[in-house]
Amino acid sequence: MAETILVTGGTGYIGGELVDQLLAMGKTVHTTVRDKARSEPRLRVRWPDAGERLKVFQADLMDDAGWAEAVAGCDAVAHVASPFPLAVPKHKDDLVVPAREGTLRALRFAKNAGIGRFVQTSSAAAIAYGHPEKDHFDHTDWTNLDADVPPYIESKTVAERAARDWVAENAPDMVFCSVNPVAVFGPVENDDLSTSIEMVKQMCDGSIPAMPNMGISVTDIRDVVKTHVMALEAPDDVVRGERFPTATRFMWMSEMADALRKRAPELAGKVATRKMPDWVVKLLAPFVPAMKQVKSELGNVRDVSGKHTEEVLGFKFIEPEQTLEDTLRSLVDKGIVKV
Repeated sequence: MAETILVTGGTGYIGGELVDQLLAMGKTVHTTVRDKARSEPRLRVRWPDAGERLKVFQADLMDDAGWAEAVAGCDAVAHVASPFPLAVPKHKDDLVVPAREGTLRALRFAKNAGIGRFVQTSSAAAIAYGHPEKDHFDHTDWTNLDADVPPYIESKTVAERAARDWVAENAPDMVFCSVNPVAVFGPVENDDLSTSIEMVKQMCDGSIPAMPNMGISVTDIRDVVKTHVMALEAPDDVVRGERFPTATRFMWMSEMADALRKRAPELAGKVATRKMPDWVVKLLAPFVPAMKQVKSELGNVRDVSGKHTEEVLGFKFIEPEQTLEDTLRSLVDKGIVKV
């Protein structure tokens, strides 16, 4: 079993929670950040007792500098780092190129260091897009890049495809698998919020005055991290080549709002009860970047199944209502959402 693990992107939501769990298990963790001088003090505050079991390296997805040092002495890599903006970028290559090149860079340095286990944090974005005739998906599905998909969706699909092709050609003995989360919610550590958590924050602080006709599949950060840990620890034949979607079920935003009001009524007073007409979303889309993404999802169902992951790894995912409640309570406890 791996005792020293590189987790790329340790300041991110998934990366940070994975570092937290691995340190709690007694592992030694290396992590990469873009700016060590700025990020390491924050990481040391979060894990004050980690000492030499946490080593921080400055390494960029688009540059070789720092990667050899980061992988040195590691038994496995969890490649979590990937750009994920709130707004659609002006140029898709601002996302696609770093996602692909960063993944291939991490793989090359892992192979050069003799690392035999590599877990890529991919996404359901690489599974469930570009198929207008479908609304249910599983681990065997791939996003259709011949369709007009948004840049983030393309970036995750291209990165996972490129990784699998590279491993098959250059490192066939490496045990490679991917974890493919849907929208990730759950307790937060601080106010540096992921895109998914920012949506819940805006639902709960009144920033979203009405719920648009869109939905998402929900997963819990604790399940995402558990899947990563098991993918790092399980026998080779269990995880080699696998895709592990983490997902419970699809929920419309109005259903998410109802769940928040039902599970935490004393905290959900600002959660909108009205629905936003589609014409309002379409009217705002040219002027509000976030609405441009909402417009593309109006009425779409993308229900990604996590059953394969539960069956292969042998555990049950947390129910989405519990996840949403825990997200809200954490945001209030941290002072991020004011009641």
